[in-house]
Amino acid sequence: MPAPLAADRPDEIMRVEQKSATQAIETNLAPGRAREVLRALWRSKTFVIGLAIVLFWVLDAIFWPLFVPYDPEGLVSPTTLQPPSAEHFFGTDDLGRDIFSRTLAGARPTLTVAPLATAIGVAGGILVGLFTGYFRGIADDIVMRIVDALLAFPLIIIAVLVISILGPSITNVILVIGIVFTPIVARTVRSAVLVERQREYVAAAKLLGNSNLYIMFAEILPNITGPIAVEITIRLGYAIFTSATLSFLALGIQQPSPDWGLTISIGRVFLQTAPSEVLFPAAALATLIVGVNLIADGLRQVLEE
Repeated sequence: MPAPLAADRPDEIMRVEQKSATQAIETNLAPGRAREVLRALWRSKTFVIGLAIVLFWVLDAIFWPLFVPYDPEGLVSPTTLQPPSAEHFFGTDDLGRDIFSRTLAGARPTLTVAPLATAIGVAGGILVGLFTGYFRGIADDIVMRIVDALLAFPLIIIAVLVISILGPSITNVILVIGIVFTPIVARTVRSAVLVERQREYVAAAKLLGNSNLYIMFAEILPNITGPIAVEITIRLGYAIFTSATLSFLALGIQQPSPDWGLTISIGRVFLQTAPSEVLFPAAALATLIVGVNLIADGLRQVLEE
């Protein structure tokens, strides 16, 4: 008499399904992959240079009081708009404040607003992208059409309109940038989830009886960390630029803060007579954005290999 098929034995079916699910999940997690990515990142000149630039400004934002020779908000010189000298390395501004001290101190407000705004946007985008990409259906269609409508407007215009209504403050700038970033990140996350939900490990997790929340956050989310990491660095660069733009338009951080965007806005009037008031903060802002973009490029190159 022929042996019964596996399909005729429920206990055998369960063992096969569990074994398949376990193998799929273990293969999917691939702990060695993370070590390979880290080694590849350290070999990437683009990533390392960008990381060095960003770390410089991060350390400066934390420890600038130890290095600045003058109070960045104090009137330290009776002579205004001085050119760079041994006493004032970058010169003085229109009020007699030391530009070198203000340039170093200006990293703190910028690196306070941008990371917090990015964190809000990424967290919101991950939640929206996970749920819409995983469940699909009418809710997905409605949310994505709303996202499309929001993305039709330039980011800076939306931010300017909202800040004009709410009023300029650090809290409002962080919230506005974070909320505006949410649909952008959601679209990226949703695209990645649509691919992952078709994988075998998701089907295996469903066979094991795992809940949808568990599958989304414990199975799918760890496998889309690559696109999310790249998106974080890209959004951080845009957040720095947007924060500086709002400050330049007097809709962000206010006087007497040494914020780079605000300093550039004030100094632009004296650009012909005292260019150092604009050039040094602008160079600092540019190097920080370049550093973040280099990190994003390095991550993208490594993850696409």
